[in-house]
Amino acid sequence: MDAAPVTTLDGQMNRERLYLFDTTLRDGAQTPGIDFSVEDKSLIARTLDRLGVDYVEGGYPGANPTDTEFFANPPKLARARLTAFGMTKRAGRSLSNDPGIAALLDADASAICFVAKSWDFHVTTALGCTLEENLEAISGSVEAATERGLEAMVDCEHFFDGYKHNRKYALACLHAAHDAGARWVVLCDTNGGTLPHEIEEIVAEVVKLVPGEHVGIHTHNDTENAVANSLAAVRAGARQIQGTLNGLGERCGNANLTSIIPTLMLKSDFAERYEIGVSPQALGELTHASRVLDEILNRAPQRQAPYVGESAFATKAGIHASAIIKDPRTYEHVPPETVGNRRRLLISDQGGRSNVLAVLGRLGIEVDPDDPRIARLLDDVKAREALGYAYEGAEASFELLARRALDSVPDYFRVESFRIMVERRHNALGELVTVSEATVKIDVGGQIMMSVGEGNGPVNALDQALRKDLGRYNDLIADLELVDYKVRILTGGTAAVTRVLIESGDSTGERWFTVGVSPNIVDASFQALIDSINYKLLRAGAKPA
Repeated sequence: MDAAPVTTLDGQMNRERLYLFDTTLRDGAQTPGIDFSVEDKSLIARTLDRLGVDYVEGGYPGANPTDTEFFANPPKLARARLTAFGMTKRAGRSLSNDPGIAALLDADASAICFVAKSWDFHVTTALGCTLEENLEAISGSVEAATERGLEAMVDCEHFFDGYKHNRKYALACLHAAHDAGARWVVLCDTNGGTLPHEIEEIVAEVVKLVPGEHVGIHTHNDTENAVANSLAAVRAGARQIQGTLNGLGERCGNANLTSIIPTLMLKSDFAERYEIGVSPQALGELTHASRVLDEILNRAPQRQAPYVGESAFATKAGIHASAIIKDPRTYEHVPPETVGNRRRLLISDQGGRSNVLAVLGRLGIEVDPDDPRIARLLDDVKAREALGYAYEGAEASFELLARRALDSVPDYFRVESFRIMVERRHNALGELVTVSEATVKIDVGGQIMMSVGEGNGPVNALDQALRKDLGRYNDLIADLELVDYKVRILTGGTAAVTRVLIESGDSTGERWFTVGVSPNIVDASFQALIDSINYKLLRAGAKPA
């Protein structure tokens, strides 16, 4: 265990500096299904730089065209050190005759992170060289980088497994790197199988031999302990933490910096002892940074992610909501706004009047708490959720429901009828295709209009027909688009009740969710589409027809 921080003469705590090393662009790129472009890498690197991490590992120059191009024209970072990743010198080759080393030294980066084997089993089996040749490769590679004026560090791969099997050799790898001038020697739990108590014990032994201010930790999440292992290493004396945004990484992922950063800053055991390069203002952008990455990856954010997930500060139970309204500390371990998130008091059949009032207040709907319409609204919500509606994930539909209950939603238009035709036929090329055609009859201010739309499915065809001609409202919905469409079967069989959740957006970047429920999937989809258009008109301040 590391020593307590020093208290200065004026009573201020002298906190130790921890350094954050982000490997989203390199180790995170090993995540199945992820393939960053050069533009993606540049945007993520700038996002991490604004957040306040100390190192951004950009990738492996020379290993693939994307990483090579990225380092040929890297983004300009204000404070983070752009780091190139690569292997130590190959055994049997000189430094000057190793193309991998040459690519690292020529990359436009201010630091190099070498990966080296530190488990004797891997040295002899995977590398096929002697233990001494591996040590020479480590020291020679570090010296080559420092001679170029670059900051060098070494990721000691499989260190914890190597330590357990051959402690002496694993430590020899650390000494080879440190003695050659490496700024950091990083202890890697490459297989992700080491547990927190083991991490803390082993790191505590390591920092007796290599100063903790030169020791880093790199963990994987195969036992769901990557964050805990990183924090255990800090407690034991490590001073650099490696990880990825949103916990990206191969297999089960790497240590999640999106969880580690706020823990270091907001939990007193760490906040009182250590400081990092992330400011409180930057911490307030953490949720945004997390969502930027998800947007680049074209995937939905993990709702239950700690700190930044939509459910991280969500409360469904009525008694909990009542307590939170009195004092948020009753059910929140940190204020959500410190990480750029927000409190969500969900509307559901488990919620009560407190939830409804809290959500109405957040939506800017002023209402007397004793208004009898609130009780009727709550009864309506519970009745609808018994049918399959879920408003906790569809706040736009809830807002429309609430405003209708409070008589504050204009009657923009009314759908008289709609019809769907699905035809399977051969097209002009002789290919068998399925074509959907929708006809919608709408009343806008007493004017009856009929529109026809074609699409690649009945829902798309309905969407096209519905928005084709809304008269005076056409300009207001011109930038409306359907972003995502999810279907859930609530009961079994071919006559099952279906719930449809639609995510919509517009050119302002606003996103909203609407819901529809019916035994007929087309009808459920149409309900959600109607709510989406009505919500857009409401937010645009449209006047009633």
